[in-house]
Amino acid sequence: MTFTSNPPLRVGARILLLNPADEVLLVHARDPDAPDHHWWELPGAGQVPGEKLEDTARRETAEETGLVLDVIGRKLWTRESSFIYHGRKHHRLDHVYLARIEDTAPQVALRHTANERASLIERRWWSSAELSECADKLLPAELPGLLQTRFPTAPPALTA
Repeated sequence: MTFTSNPPLRVGARILLLNPADEVLLVHARDPDAPDHHWWELPGAGQVPGEKLEDTARRETAEETGLVLDVIGRKLWTRESSFIYHGRKHHRLDHVYLARIEDTAPQVALRHTANERASLIERRWWSSAELSECADKLLPAELPGLLQTRFPTAPPALTA
């Protein structure tokens, strides 16, 4: 596959969402054009023009998981990536925010796009120990270490 141009940078937002047991929610996804290529990632996706990044994170989390986030915490990191998906080259800059949720039952109906219906496999809460043992591809690959480095014991409480 040969590409003649670089894709434009797409900005997005993702959530490092923690439940009361300090488990992180990840979405299992695959490339519909290459079903053997699958990975686990934080909920989130691309920003709509004019949308605040925190609102992107809220909207995408609700669409992908049914969970409504009233409070978004601090930005933890940004991650730039280039990848092939659906036969096209992509260039992303994701801003990752911290959020906590007490009630893990979905509050709204899932509103998956056609692309999400084709690519989303499942959602799962992961403990830090389980992530450290995960043999599947994680995005970012450093997620277990980032969790341990940023939250060596208990993650901090959110402030509004």
